[in-house]
Amino acid sequence: MPEAARQQAMTLEQQGNFADAETAWHAVLKTQPSSAEAYAHLGLLEARQEHYKQAVPLYRKALELNPAIPGLRLNLGLALFKGGELRPALAEFERLLKTAPPGSEQSLRLTLLVGMAHYGLGEYAAAAPLLREAAARDPQNLQLRLALAHSCLWSRQYDCVMETYREILTLNAESAEADMLAGEALDAQKDFDGAIRQFRAAVKADPKEPEVHFGLGYILWTQKHYEEAATEFQAELANNPRHAMSLAYLGDTEIQLNRPEQAPAFLNKAIALDAALELPYLDLGIMDADADRNAEALRKFQTAVKLAPDDVNVHFRLGRLYRAMGRTDEAKAEFAKTSSLHKATNDALLQRMSSGHPRPAGDPATPETAPPTPRQ
Repeated sequence: MPEAARQQAMTLEQQGNFADAETAWHAVLKTQPSSAEAYAHLGLLEARQEHYKQAVPLYRKALELNPAIPGLRLNLGLALFKGGELRPALAEFERLLKTAPPGSEQSLRLTLLVGMAHYGLGEYAAAAPLLREAAARDPQNLQLRLALAHSCLWSRQYDCVMETYREILTLNAESAEADMLAGEALDAQKDFDGAIRQFRAAVKADPKEPEVHFGLGYILWTQKHYEEAATEFQAELANNPRHAMSLAYLGDTEIQLNRPEQAPAFLNKAIALDAALELPYLDLGIMDADADRNAEALRKFQTAVKLAPDDVNVHFRLGRLYRAMGRTDEAKAEFAKTSSLHKATNDALLQRMSSGHPRPAGDPATPETAPPTPRQ
């Protein structure tokens, strides 16, 4: 009877009948409560239905009962990874990598998984060498090279970004994302002309790529090419009307071009979408101060200071306002801060892109595998 129940569960699972297979494996557990095989297969059924959090305790129970089942620890790591529990997933992958034969397919897979776990945790300096090793052993993998380029960018390894960019071009000569990464690297190195060329190439490759117009517009804005910048911010908003950064910089650009009439609408909408942006508060405060609305200006400058305490422009404007209001001591304190701060207006583009650091969605190339079924 136990063997018949086991065979029935296996057959249902192989047929893709997950609901009945789960019932059958639970029936096995009623007669064999210490069956690691049953727990392993129940975990696999949950994982194949993308119920990763439910799969984890089942895999852990199977490991507790029989840690020697091949593939079981990898399946646990994958379930943790795909369920967003990256730190414990990393621990499982690193443990497996230590015992994987060097140069083997297993070693390649685990190197990639360890690298992607570091990547997902935002540990880009740790991710980069692992992703570089994996990429060297998988020369046709475009997505892997994009992840490597992101890791190099966010760990400020700009030569690595450009090297990987050239490799990406051999796989996809029209990769807008790769052009953007190269542009961000050049911008961070203050090669603004080069960065503009890369972002123009990205726009040409795919004008619908998220943030491509914002990236180009921001670099143009830093170089005071305000008319061109405004055009790019508007193009980003045509792609995504809720792009708060484009609204904020479009509002500022209108002010720089002495067209302040439309600026408040853009700036207030930016705040409504993302109240953590400092620039709209600063610009609105400046407009209030110029119109002698000092109380309103003070509230906006104070909010901007909280959001960007290292921005010299905010402290300078606040100091001027305090002086105009006769608050001499507070004005002196703000002017003292401006002398100790570096100008923060032209931060690197990679610090301004509203999408933030990249995150992997998962590792679709590494599916869970059914454990072998030794007799219990």
